[in-house]
Amino acid sequence: MWLSARAARTGGGGPQQEEPNMPDPHQGDDGGPTDPARAAVAAGVVLAAGAGSRMRSATPKVLHPLGGRPMLGHALHAVAGVRPEHLVVVVGHQRERVAGAVTGFSGELGREVATAVQERMLGTGDAVRCSLTALPADLTGTVLVTYGDVPLLDSATLSSLVTEHERHAAAVTLLTAEPADPTGYGRIVRDGPAGAVTAIVEHSDAGPEQRAIGEVNSGVYAFDAQFLRAGVTGLAAHNEQQELYLTDLVESAVAGGRTVHAVRCDDEWLLRGVNDRVQLAELRAELNRRVLRGWMLAGVTVVDPATTWVDVQVELGTDVVLHPGTQLHGACTVGEGAEIGPDTTLTACAVGAGATVVRTHGSDSEIGEGASVGPFAYLRPHARLGARGKIGTFVEVKNADIGAGSKVPHLTYVGDASIGEMSNIGASSVFVNYDGVRKQRTTIGSHVRTGSDTMFIAPVTVGDGAYTGAGTVLRSNVPPGALAVSGGTQRTIEGWVTRKRPGTPAAEAAERAGSGPAGDGTSGGVDHDAGNNSDNRDLSRGGTAR
Repeated sequence: MWLSARAARTGGGGPQQEEPNMPDPHQGDDGGPTDPARAAVAAGVVLAAGAGSRMRSATPKVLHPLGGRPMLGHALHAVAGVRPEHLVVVVGHQRERVAGAVTGFSGELGREVATAVQERMLGTGDAVRCSLTALPADLTGTVLVTYGDVPLLDSATLSSLVTEHERHAAAVTLLTAEPADPTGYGRIVRDGPAGAVTAIVEHSDAGPEQRAIGEVNSGVYAFDAQFLRAGVTGLAAHNEQQELYLTDLVESAVAGGRTVHAVRCDDEWLLRGVNDRVQLAELRAELNRRVLRGWMLAGVTVVDPATTWVDVQVELGTDVVLHPGTQLHGACTVGEGAEIGPDTTLTACAVGAGATVVRTHGSDSEIGEGASVGPFAYLRPHARLGARGKIGTFVEVKNADIGAGSKVPHLTYVGDASIGEMSNIGASSVFVNYDGVRKQRTTIGSHVRTGSDTMFIAPVTVGDGAYTGAGTVLRSNVPPGALAVSGGTQRTIEGWVTRKRPGTPAAEAAERAGSGPAGDGTSGGVDHDAGNNSDNRDLSRGGTAR
C-alpha cells in the first residue's frame, strides 16, 4: 500500500512546522479538529486486519512503533482528531493482540473504539463490509476509511478531506497524491484537469496515455454512509483470490450518476504506508525529522538532529538544549533551560527547569529544578531527585526519594530509600535493601553526612544532622545529631611485607624507604594499636569523598 497527505507533520509535543506554538502531533489528539464545524464525521474506520508478512515479525505489523507510538496508535489519533461519532478498527491477523492494543488506545483517547473482525483476508472491500457490523444500520453522514499502517497521516488532512467531500455532496471522495514515481499505483482519471473522478485505472491495466497521469490513489476515502453500505453489500469478486476492492465503488458511483471527488495531498510522506522494516525505518526517520524541526522552531536547541530522537509524546520547554546522542522516549517532559546529553536516554521521565542530565540512562523518574545528574548515572523506575540535588558518576538509584539539595556524588547504589534535604552520601556507599526475601527501606534525614563506604543495612533510619564514619556498617538506627562508627580499631603490623613477602617489589620498595627487616632493631614486626588515642580523634573526619 502507498499513502501520504498535506502539511508538515508535528511531533508528539512537537509543534507544527508552520506554527511552532501548536504542540499536538495530529492537530486534534485532544478530541478537537482544526475546525470542528467543517469536519462532522459519522464514523471513522481503520483497517488493521492484514498479516504484514513482509515485516517477518511475531508482532502484528500495525503494532510496530515509531515515534514512541504503534502505527495503529498514530492512525487512531489522526481519525479521533476529527471527532467521528463512531470509531471502528477492523482486526484479523492476531486479532486478540491487536484488539487488546485498541482497548489501550481507547483509554488513551478517552473515547470508545469498537472492533470488528475480518475472518478471512478478502480485500479492502470485505474489510469495510465487516466494519459495518459495528455501526448502526441507519447511519447517515460521512464515513472515513483509512489504514493502521499509515502513521504520518494527520487530523488536518482528514479534516480537509471531509470538508471537500461534503462541499461537493460526493458519494466518494478520494485522497490522492502525485509521487515522483507513480509506477505501480492506480491512476486517477478525471473529467478534465480538475473535474470529477471518472475512474481509477490500475497500473497493469493502464495504457500509455493513462500511465502518463501523475495523480494516484492513496486508498484513503470519505464515503456517504448510505452509499457505502449499499455499495459494499453489492461488491463482487473479479479475481482468483475472491478479494473485494473498495476501488470498485468508484466505478459503481460513476455508473449511478453520483459524484466522485478527489483531494490532492501536497506532502506524499503523510500517505506512505509500511510494508516492511525498511519502509518503517524511513518513516521513523522522517517523523523524527519533523518532530525535531517543530521543536527547534519552538525555541529548543537540537545540537545534532542526526543523532537525536524525540518521541511524539515528549514535551519540551523553551531554551531546552538537546546534545548529540539524546533519546527522549514516551511521555517525557523537560522544563525550560534544561540540558540533556550528550549520550542520554530517558523514558517517561520528568526533568525540571534548569536541570542538567549527562550520559545517563533513566526511566519513570523525576529530576528536580536545577538538579544535576551524571555522567554515567542509572535512574531506575521511581527515582526522584529534588531541586538542586545531585546524582553523580556511577550512581544507581531505584525507588528512592532524594531531597532538595542532597547529593549522592559517586559510586553508590541507592535503592528503596528516602533521603531528606541537604544531605551528603559518601562515595562507595550501598543501601542494602534486600534481605533475601523482601525489599526493605532506608530512611535518611536532612543535613546528614555519611562517610565513604557506609553500608545501610535496611531497614534502618538515620536521624537529622547525624554523621557516620567511613566504612561504617549500619545495622541499627542512628539518632539525630549522633555519630555512628562501626568496626574495631585499626591494627598496623610494621615490617610485615619484608617478613612475609621477601624479594617482592613491594618488599624492596619498603627497604628502600627505610623500613628494615624484622628483628633489625627498627620498627619491623611491631604490632601497633592505632586506637590508643581514639577518644581524642574526630572519627568522622576524612570519611567522605566529595
